Amino acid sequence: MNKTILVTFFVTITSLNLVAAEPSAFGAGNLDNPSPYGLTSSEKTVLQNKNNLKKISVKSNNQANQVESLRERIDGLQSIVESLSRKSQKNKTQLANLQIKNTEELKNSDEYEKRLGEVTQQNSLVIKELSKLLDTINSNYVTKDEFNKLVTSVNQFKDLVAKELKSSTKSKKTNLDSMENAEIEKKAKAFFNKKYYTKGIEYYSHLITKNYKPATSHFMIGQMKFKRKNYAEAISFYKKSAALYSKASYMPELMLNTAISMDKTDDNKNAKAFFSGVISKYPKSPQAKSAKKYLK
Repeated sequence: MNKTILVTFFVTITSLNLVAAEPSAFGAGNLDNPSPYGLTSSEKTVLQNKNNLKKISVKSNNQANQVESLRERIDGLQSIVESLSRKSQKNKTQLANLQIKNTEELKNSDEYEKRLGEVTQQNSLVIKELSKLLDTINSNYVTKDEFNKLVTSVNQFKDLVAKELKSSTKSKKTNLDSMENAEIEKKAKAFFNKKYYTKGIEYYSHLITKNYKPATSHFMIGQMKFKRKNYAEAISFYKKSAALYSKASYMPELMLNTAISMDKTDDNKNAKAFFSGVISKYPKSPQAKSAKKYLK
């Protein structure tokens, strides 16, 4: 009795296990099965959505392939259009160059004709000039002897001029070369005070060649030129003196005499500037008073 119950219970348990294992063993409820069965309503909805997504994916892939195909076709058409555009531009350039070449050839042809006419005209003038020259030569023909005499005379004249130049360039020694510069300056000052301006200029000029107190020497020569009313020369020596030494004690007198010299040579604008310069730079000097009078 007990054995029968146990067998019956065992068979029942085994049957239940088989039933429970059936969906996984035979594919019921398997959504990945190509032909699923034994689905619940929820599983059917999931399967329907899965199928719809698969269809959309396939359709999307097809559209993507179509788009890619169209893109490739467009790229091909674009390449063809660019090639045609380049060819068109090349043709335009060749046409423009051809037009320019034709224009230049036409221009060169006209220019050649014009230039040929000018050359022909010039040749005619040259021929006429040559004819005149030949006529002149024939009418003024010089014999060989006459020509040789002329050459001899010219050579003699050249030799004479060369000798004169050579003798003039030789440094002539004077008694000043044996004197000391300080002694020469003393005598030059004495000549100036005595109004022996010719000797004074000679002595101061010698000091300039020796580079002995050149600023003072230029000023003193300027003073003697000023006394002789050689105003233009005086300005030149004053200018050189000021350039050599602008802080000399005689600068007020140099500037005043420069202004007067400019006024005498009708350089009124610069004369006024120098008069004003004397007044502003040396306001307490006697030269400043004189400058004010000249300005009035």
